[in-house]
Amino acid sequence: MGILSRTIFREIASSALLGALMFIFVLFLQKAGQLFTILVSSTTSPETVGYLFLLLLPATMPLTIPLGVLVGTLIGLSRMSSDGEITALRAAGVPARRVTLPVTAFALLAMSFTGYCSLQLTPWCQGEMIRVINQMGAAQLTAEIQPRVFDESFPNKILYVGDVLTGQPVHWRNLFMADLTPPSERKNNSGQERGEGPVLTIASEALVVPDTVGNRLQLSLRNGSTYEAAKDPQDYYKVGFPTGEQALEARERGEVKAKNYTATPTLELMGETKKSLEARIEFHQRLALPLACLLLALTGIPLGVSSRKGGKSAAFVITVVFAFFYFTMLVSLISLAREGKMPAEIAVWTPNALFAVTAFVLLMRLERPGDKDIFESIRGYIVDRFQALASLREGSAKGTARTRPRSTTRLFLLPQVIDTYVVSNFLFYFSMLLFCFVMLTEIFNFFELLGDVFKNNIAISELFRYLFFLAPKLLYDAAPVSVLFAVLVTFGVMAKANEIIALKACGVSLYRLAAPVLVACLSLSGVLFAFDHYVVTNANLIQDMLRNHIKGKPVQTYLSPNRKWIFGHASRIYYYKYLNENEHVLGGVSVYELDPVSFRLRRHIYAERALWEPSLNTWIFQNGWVRDVRPREDSYRDFQGSTATFTELDESPSWFLKEVKTYKQMNYRQLSGYIKELQQSGFNTTPLQVQYHKKFSVPLFALVMALLSVPFAFLTGNRGAMTGVGISIGVAIAYFAMSYFFEQLGNVGQLPPEIAAWSPDAGFALAGIYLMTRMKT
Repeated sequence: MGILSRTIFREIASSALLGALMFIFVLFLQKAGQLFTILVSSTTSPETVGYLFLLLLPATMPLTIPLGVLVGTLIGLSRMSSDGEITALRAAGVPARRVTLPVTAFALLAMSFTGYCSLQLTPWCQGEMIRVINQMGAAQLTAEIQPRVFDESFPNKILYVGDVLTGQPVHWRNLFMADLTPPSERKNNSGQERGEGPVLTIASEALVVPDTVGNRLQLSLRNGSTYEAAKDPQDYYKVGFPTGEQALEARERGEVKAKNYTATPTLELMGETKKSLEARIEFHQRLALPLACLLLALTGIPLGVSSRKGGKSAAFVITVVFAFFYFTMLVSLISLAREGKMPAEIAVWTPNALFAVTAFVLLMRLERPGDKDIFESIRGYIVDRFQALASLREGSAKGTARTRPRSTTRLFLLPQVIDTYVVSNFLFYFSMLLFCFVMLTEIFNFFELLGDVFKNNIAISELFRYLFFLAPKLLYDAAPVSVLFAVLVTFGVMAKANEIIALKACGVSLYRLAAPVLVACLSLSGVLFAFDHYVVTNANLIQDMLRNHIKGKPVQTYLSPNRKWIFGHASRIYYYKYLNENEHVLGGVSVYELDPVSFRLRRHIYAERALWEPSLNTWIFQNGWVRDVRPREDSYRDFQGSTATFTELDESPSWFLKEVKTYKQMNYRQLSGYIKELQQSGFNTTPLQVQYHKKFSVPLFALVMALLSVPFAFLTGNRGAMTGVGISIGVAIAYFAMSYFFEQLGNVGQLPPEIAAWSPDAGFALAGIYLMTRMKT
């Protein structure tokens, strides 16, 4: 390989590496929060969680490396073309097709590595991840238990925990567990006939130790008691104990994971292709994605060589457009194959075939006389159309304009030419990067959940519906990172083109140059806050429900419109068999009143039917009984064939129909009211207070990233946009690591909630302001 080929190879390799790292980082962020939660909320060792981090990386590479190769090819060749190096080569008698050799060599090298990841490394990592997760299955369960939510993830059990205190071991407060095992399957040592109601286990505290071998949680209960009503309601069994041990059996996870073809070795998968449609799609996908490295690179050669003015902006646009068409086509065709409308082989290989034809046609036209800048031609066509429309408007207002004197004054607050130029470039890169990040994450989720769609017989429309409602969360999460990349790329491109030097020579300071971007990011922070308040929280409620449905998990009580367990006022728990919304009737209803101090059962009310009476503002219970549970002797009253009312039970029918949400599904007003309710009941609300303050600090992160990235952009000088991309990755990693760290410190009470939520923003904002004061403006 000669000097020219080595130069082009290095030019492409550096840009491709940074581009691939950028895409891998964006996909990696989606899983980072879940793994941090497992690390802090369970007994899993940090080494195991770090190992899981490494096992996640190979699965992202078959999607990100082809895009990285395309980015490197377009940026490298566009830079050479815009700097006149391609013209110089042609003038020296070297055809432009000469650049094909180093590009192809790099693409083949990337294809080989992607093929290794796709065919061998990724299946092994998926299988190893399944093995590790199965080993830590019980330990992971402690991280999945959410406080103040009725959890149905245990067989025949309903679990409610008032507070979850992380640590070694995990500490639960105010445990309420209902055993719904059928009476015929329960152990019966008393000889009495069992009742139809659940067996209750209540404890003020519980230490949770995962038993990974037995796939269960070992509970050490303190100040506990059990309650059960016999078939004859006059017989009521209660046992109190200061300490006790109980095992909470978990659902089997290994059997669910075993049929996932993503973890099947390729040779074994080949033998399954004749039996399973999912296996055929997975097998051909493993072969097709590595080949995309070569095809996207060959398609990018003519576009990069012909791009004389677009430069890196053209490279970003073309990358986003190509990635959108390639992966959208692949996802759409796989969906058709899933429905049996076309063979799996054709569905997976059609995008590669189309890009191969496109690359062949463009390469054949590469040396034709009078070749044009393709991107600039398209851009020019669009600009001409807009200018034509603008000229029509000017013509209609021409007479009016002549009669008006031209004003020589200008308002200070209105954006000037420089402001418009800088902000338009920033918004262009921001929009392109945000769209690319969201699209890439959506595609990654599609392929990640495709196996669950096959396995659980879920309609493909449900998967697309989930991706639609996932998009608001992805936009909200990716916007600050997109700001960071966009600011660095915007000023990096301007510095590379010596535009920064020209503006400084005209007396424009760097602070004045950065002002429009900072104002735009401040506005963006306000938009993100409103977007989270009105859109993201509601979308999270739906996408969480759809994801549980697709993954085959039991739909948790707080998400189910037909939930049968609900927490009422004054430490009351309602359990009913059915609810008639129109007639406001509860059937087979039990009310468990708990002592808020000792968390013991104080009263148990049962009725075959309960009717809401608006005039009395209470429920009328029919055909039932009530038992006041006392330390020595209980008080029992039967109202079979009659009715009974309890004025303190004032939860109206709307209380049973409202949606119970987690903090991710509540805006700041709802979360504030929820925190006040829990504080009145004596619950620990510190983690929720941290999330409340993060509702304000996270949107402001967009402005903080602008403050930090502006001085970095000018400090990199004329080294170009890709240097800014590399800095962006490092800054983003530092921020998210610091954010997760301070959040967990706040959750365990080591820091006040305000400091835990605002420390990352404050720290990075101070660093940005300090660096801005050091700029040579």
